[in-house]
Amino acid sequence: MSVKAVSTNTGLSVKKVKPIIDLVRGMPVNEALRALKFMTSPAAARVAKVVQSAAANAENELVGRGPDLRIIEIFANEGPRVKRFRARARGRVAQIIRRSSHITVVVDEGGA
Repeated sequence: MSVKAVSTNTGLSVKKVKPIIDLVRGMPVNEALRALKFMTSPAAARVAKVVQSAAANAENELVGRGPDLRIIEIFANEGPRVKRFRARARGRVAQIIRRSSHITVVVDEGGA
């Protein structure tokens, strides 16, 4: 039985989160956390937090222990956009769109 964890409205765009998610997809949880720990991106820290949460959820629901868990599904969906305006030359404005995302991690006891 798979267990999932979701982080909503992360404040990071999907474009920045997706390469990090692609690196850890299919890894055992312990390996994924070790790999994410050494990445310099702030997105890696957020993904690590969600992976840890999914592992803790699995242990609470007695699905499996940390070494046995594997990330079977991980994805980022687009969240709400915050729209702001910045003053430009000659009395005009430019729109600024701050994107966010929802990160979902699904773990299960893992046969390779």
